[in-house]
Amino acid sequence: MRTFARTVTDIAVIYLDFMKAIERFLKYVKLDTQSHKESCTSPSTPGQLHFAGLLAEELQQIGMEEVEIDGNGYLMATLPANPSDYDAPVIGFIAHLDTTPDVSGKGVKPRVVTYLGEDILLNAERQILLSSRLFPELSRYLGQKIVVTDGTTLLGADDKAGVAAIVSAMAFLVKHPEMPHGKVRVAFTPDEEIGRGADRFDVEKFGCDWAYTVDGGEAGSLEYESFNAAHVDILIRGRNVHPGYAKGILINALLLGVELQESLPSGQRPECTSGYEGFFHLIRFSGTVDEARLAYLIRDHDRVRFNEKKWAMRWAVERLNRKYPDSITLEIEDQYYNMGEVIRTRPDIVALAADAIKETGLVPTVKPIRGGTDGTRLSFLGLPCPNLFAGGMNGHSVYEYLPVNALYESEKTISRIICLAAGEKKQALTGRRNRQ
Repeated sequence: MRTFARTVTDIAVIYLDFMKAIERFLKYVKLDTQSHKESCTSPSTPGQLHFAGLLAEELQQIGMEEVEIDGNGYLMATLPANPSDYDAPVIGFIAHLDTTPDVSGKGVKPRVVTYLGEDILLNAERQILLSSRLFPELSRYLGQKIVVTDGTTLLGADDKAGVAAIVSAMAFLVKHPEMPHGKVRVAFTPDEEIGRGADRFDVEKFGCDWAYTVDGGEAGSLEYESFNAAHVDILIRGRNVHPGYAKGILINALLLGVELQESLPSGQRPECTSGYEGFFHLIRFSGTVDEARLAYLIRDHDRVRFNEKKWAMRWAVERLNRKYPDSITLEIEDQYYNMGEVIRTRPDIVALAADAIKETGLVPTVKPIRGGTDGTRLSFLGLPCPNLFAGGMNGHSVYEYLPVNALYESEKTISRIICLAAGEKKQALTGRRNRQ
């Protein structure tokens, strides 16, 4: 099978492809595609639909087929098998169109800098610095080019780096018909950041044996375990009277909220946990003496510990309701489950991705996602879906950055997965799937 670089001409062509991937990324991040939790539409914001439309045109231009945006803003396209009768598994690649609503994604001003080991001044007026003292991983990119923000917005590498890597990989394979491969499907989903990316995803229409989301972080990372996740809404009703005559009468809803928070395990907060450790995360607390509202995220990789955390929350509320009768109402909604429960039955597709990562010159880093992706839910809908790196670091913040080489390595990994599945591994993969 042809390698990625054999001649000077090959190297020149690959370099141009590499530059195109960066150009795509820099263009994509300037589009405002933040999702909106309170919206009832799909997509939740018009910017995502605009982005999907531009991507559809680009996919058609590079030679993709069956390019279609459905009524909910989901974009799908096909790279036909090469040659057309080539018998190989159908693989999918998925990235999301939106950026998080937690940090502004409007008016993103990306710039490419060479990291020389010193603090990078993102914003002089606000004295916002990207520093290896705060983010030790930055030191790994000494001497490399990275894309940074101006300190007033996120960058949008989550997940526009994934979008750029997928599109660039498809363009590369179209340009290289000498590389045989099976049919490939790509999809770009809206509203992943607000937990709706899989809501209207048509798995049957996508028609893949398995897929990969390209929504991970550091180059080389490969993830197939995610959190089990639940969202908690709490309403506290107090009793407000004149504070001068409040003894034995007043019930301060805000203080009940504080008491509830203090009753939860102090060591099980996000800032105290890592790896496979779960947490209770207070994400909203607002109100008055009369009424207060709290919202939590409950997360754990282990389903038993996940259920225990939900019971702990129920018990904390019940205890306060005994102390202050009928003051608190609680709603807990499961959001998604650990996709490792599904993907452990398909170790072949994880091994395939690991081999592809190795062929790019990286060491695969298999670790649990401390979050979720579209693939988390899609795996339970019949589409096993591990998560590949896209290269972005410090997502959901003004400190977000993207090492330029990592984007290229993501693109190469996607291309290698496709070629490996169509080559020496095709028969083994197909056989394993048929036996399961």
